[in-house]
Amino acid sequence: MGGFMRMRLDAGAEDEFEAACGLLVDRLVRWAEEQGLPVDGFLAEAALEYRHRATADGRLGLWEPRHVDELLLHWLPQKVTELPGEELGDAPSTLRTLLRYLHATQLADPRGPALEDSLAAVDTAAEQYGAAMADRSRWGLAKFWMTTAAEQGVDVLDETALQRFAERAQREEVAYDEDALDAIMERRLTGRLLSDTARSEPQLPVALPPDGELRRQAEASAIVAQLRGLAEWAGRDGRTVTAAGRLRMADARELVDTLGTGDNTEGVRSAADLPRLGLLVEWAKKARLVRVAKGRLYAVAKARPVLADPLQLWLRAFDACFELRQALIGARSGWHVESMLFDVYEDMLEDVLNTLYSLPYPMPWPRLRDSVHLGYRAGFQLDGGSDFQHRMWFEHADRDLRTVLDALVDLGAIERDLGMADPVFLDVDLSDSGPELPADMPPELAELLGVAGTAADPAAQERARAQREELTAGPAELLRLTELGTRAVRQRLLAVGRDAPLIGELARAPAAGLLGVLADDYDPDVARTELVGWIATHGDGERDAALRQLVEAVRSMPFRVRAQAMLTVLLTSLPDGEGERLLRGLRGDAQLAPLVLSALAHQELLSPEDMTDAEHLLVLAESLLQLVELAGGRDGAEEALRAQGFEARDAIAAALDSAHPDRAGLEELRRLAARARVASGRRARNARRTAGKKRRKRRR
Repeated sequence: MGGFMRMRLDAGAEDEFEAACGLLVDRLVRWAEEQGLPVDGFLAEAALEYRHRATADGRLGLWEPRHVDELLLHWLPQKVTELPGEELGDAPSTLRTLLRYLHATQLADPRGPALEDSLAAVDTAAEQYGAAMADRSRWGLAKFWMTTAAEQGVDVLDETALQRFAERAQREEVAYDEDALDAIMERRLTGRLLSDTARSEPQLPVALPPDGELRRQAEASAIVAQLRGLAEWAGRDGRTVTAAGRLRMADARELVDTLGTGDNTEGVRSAADLPRLGLLVEWAKKARLVRVAKGRLYAVAKARPVLADPLQLWLRAFDACFELRQALIGARSGWHVESMLFDVYEDMLEDVLNTLYSLPYPMPWPRLRDSVHLGYRAGFQLDGGSDFQHRMWFEHADRDLRTVLDALVDLGAIERDLGMADPVFLDVDLSDSGPELPADMPPELAELLGVAGTAADPAAQERARAQREELTAGPAELLRLTELGTRAVRQRLLAVGRDAPLIGELARAPAAGLLGVLADDYDPDVARTELVGWIATHGDGERDAALRQLVEAVRSMPFRVRAQAMLTVLLTSLPDGEGERLLRGLRGDAQLAPLVLSALAHQELLSPEDMTDAEHLLVLAESLLQLVELAGGRDGAEEALRAQGFEARDAIAAALDSAHPDRAGLEELRRLAARARVASGRRARNARRTAGKKRRKRRR
């Protein structure tokens, strides 16, 4: 649903963000004046820029405590320069006003914290804000040198003077805070700049059963039973281990039988030679279920509540997988070397799981394997060595990846099957002009598969052809996350600030929040499921009452472009043609008619011939009012109207004669058009004067 004021914009959609940001700040400042609240437009714009450019999810309407802290204590100190003699506005107060405005105008993401919680986070961070702004080690490099120059009397607005200062600094003729500069450079070198945060790929909404069902599935996991059994065996008193921290052989044999690890103990003299038991012990250590202290293996007392809850125990075991690199794929002796996977284990495991997450089809092993190979090619220098050596390196890494996948299958995070790959993994035409995606492939899925907008070199084309042949030759190994695996990966995604929609999580959201999120992030099919679930839980069981709440949410939305998108959600996502019937019933609603007519016409459910002259004027007026918003507020709208020239003048005159209910919006449109005409006339006169001067010069 592009082309409307979204509360999350793609990382590369800078023009769209600038317009949305301009409109939001314009409306925010006016609202704050009416409410008597403090606001600094520049700092409000900086806050929105932080959420758009420096966070993984980019949601402008969601402010968790970590976002508040990062903005006030890191982003603003890093980015905003306060030169000597300047006085910046109060950033905490501006943020408080912005948060209040987002909630008052129903733009706040309903999945975020309550307004009171966000305001409390601002109060906490505000205590450290002044010190953070003054802490030079938190500054950005440009801010550091700009401030240093200004403090030494350089006019930083004079490019020549600034250039002379830069040349002196390069010759080390300038005094500066060396410790602060060292800290800034270290932050840059280690990639800890907020501006380096990469926007995450969108995740499709997932469905999950209740925790009770997930708990039952976790209880059925053999790994869960073995980890619990190992902790119970170790107990509070502990079991003696060798000087190297390993189990004694007698204990190891007992555990192999008790836990059913399947290790062959015949002729084995060291527990180090029992790989499955050894892995299980390391797994339990990494999951903080057991620990070695003073020569004994103990159960961790604080882990008792976790051991009693199979779901929490399973999730603890899943997270511990990221610490099992050595136990799973480490070299067993000095005669062996680790594979490429060993060096990038945690990142690659994260990537593999995120790739499988929310896919509507199981992924064939060849597709997953080759996508991992792309990561190796990007991260390792593979120029040296023969093709034979390269194949050996990749095969070694593939074997290790399979070992990791085996552990995840045993845990119950991934399930394997054998079958034909879904056509979505086959129909990617890698031509010289880049890949052509299947017409029915969702854009989100294309991004997840890594085939969106990438040009293919000849080697990539050859690999794609070989992969296609492999996938079509017969049944392939298919991999997908289980429901437990989906729950665990989603939990990790949320922990790092990524958006991971869950079908049903909006069931208790306010109507405006629901429609806004569905318009921003959901395709019509998934939106339909979410909408049906929401209606079932609202209106005290009366469907009409729930629909009235949704319509009222559209009616009360102060942003016309967003209201249009919310109404379109109702039109396209209510099942069995109910959306069209609902909107046709609202055609005579004086306030909603312009939006209703525009939505029906855009979906080609209402032809121009079916509208009266008065309705045509309503649609015209609505399109102009939405143009003002899409242009980014007053300044952008004035420029857009000036570019339209006489066509806009005639259209505005007709719109002003319409019965459109937004009279204030039309009055603002009239003022903007008048200013645009004055500016156009001034430009025309200046152009004529310039042309006249040129003609006189030529005559002379």
